[in-house]
Amino acid sequence: MADRRPALFDMILKLRSATPARIFLPRAGAGLTTRATLDFQLAHAEARDAVEERLDVDTLFDELTARGLTAVCVRSAARDRRSFLLRPDLGRRLDDESRERLKSFAGVYDLAFVIAEGLSARAIARHALPILERTLSSLDRTSWKIAPIVLAEQGRVALGDDIGETLGARLVAVLIGERPGLSSPDSLGVYLTFAPRVGRTDAERNCLSNIRPQGLAYDEATRKLLYLCNEARRRGLTGVELKDEAETLAPEGPHAIDVKNEP
Repeated sequence: MADRRPALFDMILKLRSATPARIFLPRAGAGLTTRATLDFQLAHAEARDAVEERLDVDTLFDELTARGLTAVCVRSAARDRRSFLLRPDLGRRLDDESRERLKSFAGVYDLAFVIAEGLSARAIARHALPILERTLSSLDRTSWKIAPIVLAEQGRVALGDDIGETLGARLVAVLIGERPGLSSPDSLGVYLTFAPRVGRTDAERNCLSNIRPQGLAYDEATRKLLYLCNEARRRGLTGVELKDEAETLAPEGPHAIDVKNEP
């Protein structure tokens, strides 16, 4: 009988090369090999570090203003990292001082961008500006009135509802660091909500997840976000009733969908 082990080994190598997931880990007796064990411990440490890291708000603020963008810094009601992690509800609403600061920028906006560290400041530091720049460069400022960019410390997704409502925005897009996985400590998410207000549920949002070079690429994420923004404004909703059908459209231009001619 032919030895099938080489073919099986080749198949395992192909499967392992196709995913960062830990599959078919090598074993030494009843346990994993030393290398596999150390790799797991390193990934676990990186995930923990990503959760504990803080967003460098001052540097990000300077980078935004250097690009000619108006930015405003706010905080959630979570006063430190420990309370942010233990009390998710505090990360979903503004503190009183921040709310008063935002009121001075209130108006009538089509779209507000919120950048929040969430559970991975590393994701924001690496990926937020590339996504924001690509999106803003594709939006026609004559038909889209954009609110000042909001930098939120200790913020969770729902903080965007409080911010959008305070600013008077029809749509809010929250760029946030996602919960780190054991192979993705720097994954960025974008959550889009129509008519943001305190009390919105996750079913009323659209989410683009795992934005990073090893996941959802910048240009593809931008294309999907632009599509969702257009459809949300046209149909007056986001969430489970708004499906992401951007991939069914023929790509045009560097970001696949150019919204400058949209109503």
